[in-house]
Amino acid sequence: METIKEFVKIKSEQKKVKIEEQKNIDALYLHIPFCEKKCEYCDFCTFINMSREYEKYTKALIKELKMYPEYEYDTVYFGGGTPSLLPVEMTAEIMSNIRYKENSEITLELNPNDMTAEKLKELRKTGINRLSIGIQSFQNHVLKFIGRLHSGEDAVRVFRDARKAGFENISIDLMFGIPNQSFEDLKKDLENILLLSPDNISIYSLIWEEGTVFWSKLKKGILSEMDQDLEAEMYEEIIDFLKKNGYSHYEISNFSKKGRGGIHNLKYWRNKEFIGVGLSAATYFNGKRYSNVRTFNKYYKSLEENILPVDEKSVEIIDETEKEKLKNMLGLRLTEEGIKYFQNEKVESLLERGLLERFDSGKRMRLTRKGILLANEVFVEFI
Repeated sequence: METIKEFVKIKSEQKKVKIEEQKNIDALYLHIPFCEKKCEYCDFCTFINMSREYEKYTKALIKELKMYPEYEYDTVYFGGGTPSLLPVEMTAEIMSNIRYKENSEITLELNPNDMTAEKLKELRKTGINRLSIGIQSFQNHVLKFIGRLHSGEDAVRVFRDARKAGFENISIDLMFGIPNQSFEDLKKDLENILLLSPDNISIYSLIWEEGTVFWSKLKKGILSEMDQDLEAEMYEEIIDFLKKNGYSHYEISNFSKKGRGGIHNLKYWRNKEFIGVGLSAATYFNGKRYSNVRTFNKYYKSLEENILPVDEKSVEIIDETEKEKLKNMLGLRLTEEGIKYFQNEKVESLLERGLLERFDSGKRMRLTRKGILLANEVFVEFI
């Protein structure tokens, strides 16, 4: 068996692999770890006040990308952090080094506070054709509480400017389950969403991640978690409201207009292999899952030595048994598509408890409404 060192080293013959001989990998994730401010609930690999690193990091990202075989990507996703903080010319430089198919879905995450109408027009020219806007809420007191820099008015302005700039596919993020958020706040957010009519909506309940400011405040008793029943009621309100207004609830945390679901993330949920580049970026490649290192020094040093900047402790070999487990767990997140039905004691128990249901003449199964609300109880049975 090859050692981790042998695996992460780039062999010269890898460069000679022909496109038609390569595996069917067509999804690329690029992590841009820069932010203006660290949100108090966030545990992502991000850094503030680092504009001095933009150019060096861009070049390093491109070098890492070229260490992999030259795939032709069907989806490209700039995540972060705040990818829109990069100067447009650097985004364009990255794009010029990516081989992608015509009509590919190319997404860039952005925050409303660092975006102008002119920059949106310039971004559209680089080939970016889908935006994911981190709105989180339209209520200013909620935004202030979670440490966001934009206002509800900024969110509306940027969304409308994006449409004018030619972005026909826009996703927005919405948070719920925030300690000082009322049910009325949520209803107002949903009404605002309806007015803007985004193509996709990604919803997130507040997760108390260890190491964040919110986690520290929770442990000190400064903050307390929202009542679980109220949080569940909020989730059900989101589901009912969006479905009533024409959105498909195609994944536990995602809703879309017909045919507008996020193609890139669908590949994750269908357990397809993908390439990830940049600090902390995750990759699923050649039957291995791994993440990159999380510091600039380690990242740059590896690339200078022509070694993939993989965190060796993160490497996981995915054998056929593990692959099947992942396929089922991830696939059950797809609330309409579900997974192929198979019979065992755990599955039959979940069916009896009303957490799973069979459909498509019994050939497939998916979460019920009750199962969606208790999804973690279902997923643990597939580990």
